[in-house]
Amino acid sequence: MTTRVLGSSGAELTAVYVPVEGDGELHLAEMVGGSGVRFGLPASYDVSGNSPVAAAFRTGRPQWVGAAELDEHGEVSLGALPLGDDTRRLGCLVVVDQSAHAFDEDRRHLLELHADQVAAGLEAVAARVMARTERQSLLGPGLGTLRGGAFTLVLRTGRIDADALVLELFGIPQQEFDRRVETLLERTAPDDVPALMSIVEPGGLPVSGQQLSFRIRRPNGELRWLSLRCRVRYDADGAPERMLGVVADASYLRPSADEVSVVQRLSTALAGATTIREVSRAVVDVLRPPLAASRIGVAELEADRLVVTVLDPPEPESWPASWQREWRSEWPDASCHALPTLEGVLRGGHVALWPPGAELEPGLADIGPGGLAILPLPAEGRVVGVCLLGWDTEHRFGPEERSLLTATAGLVGQALVRAHALDAGHELATMLQRSLLPRTLPTLAGAATAVRYLPATMGLEVGGDWYDVIPLSDGHVALVIGDVEGHSAGAATIMGQMRTAIRAYAVEGHPPDVVIAHANRLLLGMETDLFATCAYVDLDMEEGIAWFVRAGHLPPVLRHPDGRTEELTVEGGPPLGVSAEGEFPLTEVGLTPGTLLVLLTDGLAESASLPLEDGMRRVCEVLAAADPADAGRVADELLGSAKRRDDDVAVLVLRYDGMRVRPTRAHWAVWRLPDAVMHARRFTGRTLRTWGVTEEMDVALLVVSELVTNAIAHTQGEVRLDLTLAADRLRIAVNDASPRAPVKPASVDWEATGGRGLLLVEAMSASWGSVPLSGGKQVWSEISLQPGERIGTARAGEGGPAL
Repeated sequence: MTTRVLGSSGAELTAVYVPVEGDGELHLAEMVGGSGVRFGLPASYDVSGNSPVAAAFRTGRPQWVGAAELDEHGEVSLGALPLGDDTRRLGCLVVVDQSAHAFDEDRRHLLELHADQVAAGLEAVAARVMARTERQSLLGPGLGTLRGGAFTLVLRTGRIDADALVLELFGIPQQEFDRRVETLLERTAPDDVPALMSIVEPGGLPVSGQQLSFRIRRPNGELRWLSLRCRVRYDADGAPERMLGVVADASYLRPSADEVSVVQRLSTALAGATTIREVSRAVVDVLRPPLAASRIGVAELEADRLVVTVLDPPEPESWPASWQREWRSEWPDASCHALPTLEGVLRGGHVALWPPGAELEPGLADIGPGGLAILPLPAEGRVVGVCLLGWDTEHRFGPEERSLLTATAGLVGQALVRAHALDAGHELATMLQRSLLPRTLPTLAGAATAVRYLPATMGLEVGGDWYDVIPLSDGHVALVIGDVEGHSAGAATIMGQMRTAIRAYAVEGHPPDVVIAHANRLLLGMETDLFATCAYVDLDMEEGIAWFVRAGHLPPVLRHPDGRTEELTVEGGPPLGVSAEGEFPLTEVGLTPGTLLVLLTDGLAESASLPLEDGMRRVCEVLAAADPADAGRVADELLGSAKRRDDDVAVLVLRYDGMRVRPTRAHWAVWRLPDAVMHARRFTGRTLRTWGVTEEMDVALLVVSELVTNAIAHTQGEVRLDLTLAADRLRIAVNDASPRAPVKPASVDWEATGGRGLLLVEAMSASWGSVPLSGGKQVWSEISLQPGERIGTARAGEGGPAL
């Protein structure tokens, strides 16, 4: 029976011609079939000649000719199809059939797909034998191995007509094939099914010239690689109608000995890893050299959050900006919902590969602009983590790489589960520490902040270091850093309570020394023998004046704009929780724009091998040499590269820039008179006209009326009205002596004479709210101003209206 390389496509003879360097000719390299063809093929073709084969090679376009053009008297058709693209022409595929009109449009498409299949095989083999020069080395697996079976898939019904070669490759007897595409998919390896299904989904139609390699499981248990190329045919209305495809044996693409050795090395490295960090480090050390990846990240999956365990390279600037915003400790951690593509891959549980230029969200696209691989890490029937690999330069994924990455993912997932069992203490410490420290820092007008926290590498790895950045009223901000004695869950619990208490005292409006005094009495009243040290700074962002309080903590460090550094001489009090009679004096320091302020814990400046004096000197030297333009980089440089730490380390860096446009303020003491609201409205009107605010005058007067009326009607004692103009917002605040927060009514009867005040304030304001103050509260409203409404602001800033 005549050999048919393409089965149902009908080619009786197939041959490959390849160029010989410096010869100017195409030489016959291999030929299959031809026993029933009277037309003979020459041993070579002149590249510059007029033959269809030479023309196809030169132009890169298939040539289809009949018997008349071939000077043949019998019925014969010939097709010459170029192999390779314009950047590298590998040769020509020649097909001959004993029929005058053998190659209709569908069969031409199938032959072109087979030519692409042969070219891909030649390229793959050529890459592996680049050092060899013999012409035969280009043929690699040979035409016999590259035999392709053809199929036609009706997209509307899912019915498929496949020739005998396709069924032979899948190991399905012809008499048992039911023409359902699902029957073929049942033989496909589960990890490769999504890739096959994606090409028939909306928007997933195959790209011309694209090859998909996948694995099938034959009835005898053999795992075999196949390759697929396909094209879509459209109906008269331009809708996809049929898919024509060629499936060929791709066993020559099986993993090489080098790839197997990578898996073996990784398996050996993971066997000796006992912690999450060691597992992650082994992944980077083993995979990065052979894959030449620009970035590798490993993260655990905790509920809906990704907790990064290692990044390589470790520098924040090497990763996307969205990751840098989450960089609060040694590594970032973020919600999976922020990366929907990654979340979808984790839900599916299969390795996902994206070529260069793929449309992804910035948090993923910037990891691998030249190519990105996402490896869900499975173990015990669930996904326990993820590994990300990104390339800066163009990276095309071959089938060997998919197989390697799939095997890698399974090994790493199992290793993470084992490490968790051996490292439960570390996991508890990490979760506890993360839950007690701030997740994000507020954005400050006139300053930039950065924090870093590293746990100790010895013991339970949970300690009492904490930090906080607290926005206050009137353009002030509080910076806090502290350290509870010891390393234990108890120390961490006390730390969380102290951080919460200090934040509450600060927001109430207490001065810095009173905040720390209250925190001292609170710790003394707790059932604990632990004490804590703390440094607290109240910074006026408008004036650049900072008030420092130190309770047994290391002094702050300043870097002046000229590069000079100093340890601030701040008068200190005892640690918190030591003495009920302890006093905590204030120290006032003026900051000029460009100054860096650093608060740190003793783990950064002191250890068993580093005296405190030498450690503080090192901090000053590093700070003097740092670039103040990037507060995050300064914090990283202060941490250094020490991998072994006996104590926790926390550092808070603030760069004071000063406020370019200072808010304009005015105040009014509201007397409890029958016409108090009228006087408050008159004061507000005079002030806003002086500031050049006219468009929103009526709205502001209405809000003032309602807030002042509520304060006088429902509270006792002093009432004060504060007006603040900043940027494009007008803030109206009314302070009173009652700690009871206002309650907005759920509904108001139309016949009621009151109860609508807060509803009006809410309707008129861009935002509003209530905050507790020492001995009372403040109810505030912010009103958005129209662009250009601050005509007289500069003049008004020199001094408010006469009171």
